[in-house]
Amino acid sequence: MSRFTHCSGQYLQIGDARLYFEVVGDPAGKPLVLLHGGLGTLTDFNAILDKLPKQFHFIGIDFRGHGKSTLGSAPLTYRQYQEDVERILDHLGVRSCALLGFSDGGIVAYRIAAKTPAKIEALVTIGAEWKLEADGPVFEMLDGLTADMWIEMFPDSVEYYKAVNPAPDFDALVKAVVALWTDQTTTGYPDAEIVGITAPSLIVRGDGDHLFSLNEAVELCERIEGASFFNVPFAGHEVHKDAPELFLAVVNSFLLQPRKVRHEA
Repeated sequence: MSRFTHCSGQYLQIGDARLYFEVVGDPAGKPLVLLHGGLGTLTDFNAILDKLPKQFHFIGIDFRGHGKSTLGSAPLTYRQYQEDVERILDHLGVRSCALLGFSDGGIVAYRIAAKTPAKIEALVTIGAEWKLEADGPVFEMLDGLTADMWIEMFPDSVEYYKAVNPAPDFDALVKAVVALWTDQTTTGYPDAEIVGITAPSLIVRGDGDHLFSLNEAVELCERIEGASFFNVPFAGHEVHKDAPELFLAVVNSFLLQPRKVRHEA
């Protein structure tokens, strides 16, 4: 049974941060990199990990400050996350891979796929924005988030973070993540750079997602050549947890045969 455990992984030192990652599944299989959401960990994928195609082996990475990775002193940015993931893949000798990213992990996956298109065989994102309007309601929601608010909403995940992180400081982590979420510079959301993505792409969104609007998802798919869009009913931001059977049926088919949409004339 494939699971991330926070027990069997390795660390890679990058600057003054130690980045934790795990590799599970068939070593002879193709690499599938799983990138978690904000204030989450690689173990968030355990609910679906054993049901993903056995033709892959799975690389899970804890972003800086999350899970068992230390925060370090560098500001958190999506570009920093991107560079961390690329360094870990280089360390593992991964020359090409598929990417599956949820929320923040999907944003990082967009950046990687746009920067190194030849290395990405397939891209799947879940509830992942590609731009953020500074005068929009989502910006205001993210900018106002505090550690106390998150603890009230997700007490178990915070307790888990405190138990596994080598140097837990949840207040500092939340402040760093809020700055990342609201970054309007080139180190943040990919925005126009999204057109650089050439890999077969599947954009997944829950019908009730309050962070990733339907209009934004449709515009994204229009900008990524040949992208497919899966809007899932009866699901919110965490589609893979809210509707796992629907999610896996479509995503597994795509991962086993990545393809682009061909529009009829």
